[in-house]
Amino acid sequence: MRTTALLTTSIGGLPKRSGKVRDIYDLGDRLLIVATDRISAYDVVMPNGIPDKGRVLTQISAFWFRRLAGVTAHHLLSTELADLPDDCRDEEIAGRFMLCRKADVVPIECVVRGYLAGSGWREYKATGAVCGVKLPKKLKQGSQLPEAIFTPATKAATGHDENITFEAAAKRVGNQTITELRDKSLAIYIEARAYAAERGILVADTKLEWGRLPDGKLLLIDECLTPDSSRFWPAEDYQPGRDQPSFDKQYLRDWLDEIKFDRKPPAPLLPQEVVEATRAKYVEAYTRLTGQPFPWE
Repeated sequence: MRTTALLTTSIGGLPKRSGKVRDIYDLGDRLLIVATDRISAYDVVMPNGIPDKGRVLTQISAFWFRRLAGVTAHHLLSTELADLPDDCRDEEIAGRFMLCRKADVVPIECVVRGYLAGSGWREYKATGAVCGVKLPKKLKQGSQLPEAIFTPATKAATGHDENITFEAAAKRVGNQTITELRDKSLAIYIEARAYAAERGILVADTKLEWGRLPDGKLLLIDECLTPDSSRFWPAEDYQPGRDQPSFDKQYLRDWLDEIKFDRKPPAPLLPQEVVEATRAKYVEAYTRLTGQPFPWE
């Protein structure tokens, strides 16, 4: 087990752009996407990270990309160091990078929900609908929906994405594109939900991102069905009407709430027990989904 978190990378003198978690390097016709161990909560990046979190995210994404290859094309080319250019073969990024096709990002977050949680639950309480999709009355927090629903959102550069209706999304990207995105996203969610349920994980919802190649072909991009992009709930603890335990940064959020964090930077240094408990949840998500021990324990 790695005891220190990798918070930033510098590879081959290449320029990079960084998000909350990933460092992205432009290799011309391809992208090198490296998942660091940075972790954010309430849109604030913590000063210390979670060891191996980036590897968990990368390995889960790679698992799903391969498993879902029959459902959709995707951007992943390789996760092997040997496939990188010589000046990029840094052992430090082993297990935490994806070599990917480049694609023009479609500026819509494609969220699919099978259960009522998060912003969907808040919107339902206020309006009885989520992103314009009317739902049955008297649903509880965490209730399973009669069928999975597609609830698009805008891609925010900072802060939270904003839920929008299907019609509003169509005005942004065109009716044909959003219809294709809806159908593909629902197919992915339904396939993944069934697989995960067999392994004791309820996929409450997930956020997918898409890109388009020059020939117009859609690719599933970014990460795929990870604890950062999805709500994974342990099936054995599921109980509608309350917050559900989950395989993500819940332990971290609970600690921040306990110390009354004001959700503004700078964030406090995370205690070791919070780091270890959070790491354990991410690793458990990997082992449950793949049926394999985590290679970096």
